[in-house]
Amino acid sequence: MDTKKELKILFWIALLFGVAFFLPIESPRFMTAIVATLDLVKWYAREHVVLCLLPAFFIAGVISVFVSQGSVLKYFGANAKKWLAYSVASVSGTILAVCSCTILPLFSSIHKRGAGLGPAVAFLYSGPAINILAIILTARILGFEMGVARIIGAVTFSIVIGLVMSLIYRKEEKAKKEQQMNIQQPPEKRPMWQTSFHFFTLVLILVFANWGRPSSGDTTSLWYYIWAYKWYITGFFSLLLSYSLIFILKIKWQWVLGAVIVTAAAGVLSTRLITDPAMAPIVPMLVGIAALSVITLKDKRDDENREWTIASWDFAKQIMPLLAIGVVTAGFLLGSTHDDAAIPGIIPNEWIAWLVGGNSLFANFFASIVGAFMYFATLTEVPILQGLIASGMGKGPALALLLAGPSLSLPNILVIRGVLGTQKTLVYVLLVVIMATISGVIYGSLF
Repeated sequence: MDTKKELKILFWIALLFGVAFFLPIESPRFMTAIVATLDLVKWYAREHVVLCLLPAFFIAGVISVFVSQGSVLKYFGANAKKWLAYSVASVSGTILAVCSCTILPLFSSIHKRGAGLGPAVAFLYSGPAINILAIILTARILGFEMGVARIIGAVTFSIVIGLVMSLIYRKEEKAKKEQQMNIQQPPEKRPMWQTSFHFFTLVLILVFANWGRPSSGDTTSLWYYIWAYKWYITGFFSLLLSYSLIFILKIKWQWVLGAVIVTAAAGVLSTRLITDPAMAPIVPMLVGIAALSVITLKDKRDDENREWTIASWDFAKQIMPLLAIGVVTAGFLLGSTHDDAAIPGIIPNEWIAWLVGGNSLFANFFASIVGAFMYFATLTEVPILQGLIASGMGKGPALALLLAGPSLSLPNILVIRGVLGTQKTLVYVLLVVIMATISGVIYGSLF
């Protein structure tokens, strides 16, 4: 008998029994934290997985299968021109408009295709941090100077953090550079504009499907009109995707037409049978993704079409379990804060508001730490910060949280560790926290 193995099993049995035996179910705060956890999990599943993550997995699959390694190496590789690589990576968020979790499959994809560590990390930070919608909302609600500080900080952070990571791991980057110099790239299978058309059609579907509702009372701005007609806009880009499937990926037009009809029927039925307007779009999105998966997996004209869906599934298998663990942990510790919900976790919100008042070094550092581990869906960080500022949070810590929060979260960190390893992940998180802290102190002293 393997004594060591049996003792390990005994340890886990004893630990689980101890947890069950001493569960503090009589504590109101513990039970509230459980409710917050379940609320956050439910909201995340309804609002984020279908409309955000599933399209993001297919976008990552496009990068993994259709975007040639030569193209990735040209713009992000170890031998790419630094000014080009960091320029593209640092402004990527203005196009993607994603959150800290949705960027993960895209980051993982370009990293696997050979992107240099610095540009890949700059892309990882920039994607959620420079979300143009969040920047506009920040300027409108928290003040113009906060919006400007956020966009300057986000672009600067992405470049500096990428350069520092590249410098720290310069030996690995040098070896990657030498390796990539000897890679002989096969000719492009299709013109780059066709791949770009297919890629950006999916990106625009992702962006407009998740276009956030404007603040109450706003019924005249361009933002409001885009939100009011966002599903018509999303439908238009879905038709462009159908064009791409037929004329670029060469999938049988009968199959694509059948997928369009089934998806459209699901959309019509959902609006009539589902009373909750927020839930109605999820049905046609799920049906559309299922139909897309079927017609690509069944296609025998081009193996890459099947590989696209398989690659998307591989990203889902890698990322989804870690995200689930992270969301549960974040909900239990920090509570559920979304829309009108404000359910505290095991850590009281009053403690956080008290700890981030003023503009001390500790207040900015603590705000950066909270931001790094708390989960923010796209645009939700602004109303949350608005409430914290009303409770006494200083302007410096507010900016620190804005610069650390949207790009990091506990679910995000767990997945990054799976891609980069523990050491590089710790260095990345530490760099974000340190730079957010310094920026907060400087901003707080000026304003």
